Amino acid sequence: MNVEWLLEYNPVLLALFATLFTWGVTALGSSMVFFFKTINKRVLNSMLGFAAGVMIAASFWSLLKPAIEMAEENGSPPWLPALIGFLSGGAFLLIVDKILPHLHLGLAIDKAEGIKTQWQRSVLLVLAITLHNIPEGLAVGVAFGALAHNPDAGVLAGAVALAIGIGLQNFPEGAAVSIPLRREGFTRLKAFTYGQLSGIVEPIAGVIGALLVITITPLLPYALSFAAGAMIFVVVEELIPESQTGNETDFSTIGAMLGFATMMFLDVALG
Repeated sequence: MNVEWLLEYNPVLLALFATLFTWGVTALGSSMVFFFKTINKRVLNSMLGFAAGVMIAASFWSLLKPAIEMAEENGSPPWLPALIGFLSGGAFLLIVDKILPHLHLGLAIDKAEGIKTQWQRSVLLVLAITLHNIPEGLAVGVAFGALAHNPDAGVLAGAVALAIGIGLQNFPEGAAVSIPLRREGFTRLKAFTYGQLSGIVEPIAGVIGALLVITITPLLPYALSFAAGAMIFVVVEELIPESQTGNETDFSTIGAMLGFATMMFLDVALG
């Protein structure tokens, strides 16, 4: 397929289009609430496991590996940007997790994390869901921003593969958000609205990520690693624990394996 015409576009614009796509897939997944009121625990665990697998694979194949290769090309220690960026990404999400008020699905209001507020339960639930969409949007934005420094078809293909992978895991993620919100007592329309709204942060984070790496060239390998660290934090802090609740943990494990394999295939085949 001829992709030369895509390379002529502004990387920030491509990052915006890509993250609008991932947000749209989140909305598509959230629309499942109009057809289902409840979600089987096996299915939910499989969905969360799949999302975790995609994010783990993307963290290495789409982010850390290119960061290490870029550092080698620049003549700097290949491990340095990956190590600093990765730990910084995790530290950033840890700080946000401690500050931003949020509540995970299925927990009582007194279990809310972050700074104590009087915000409504619905707001706290949406903020919890939105929190782990930040590194996803950032990762896609940084991947497309890399085109400003290396307008190569291979770099573009890798960024497209990452956007497709994030989009694929956003569909079950959207459903895994909106349907439980319906079970919390929300109307179908309200559950859908909040479910898809959780993904709106992805285009914002994507554009910011692309602009940063375009403006500050040496930042690119660090930014890629930062996004990887932030995603791994979300996986370990939220997705894996939530997918392992109940007695259906085999399904979450299988989902994670399939998610990892899917993202690995996309990145290696397309990138």
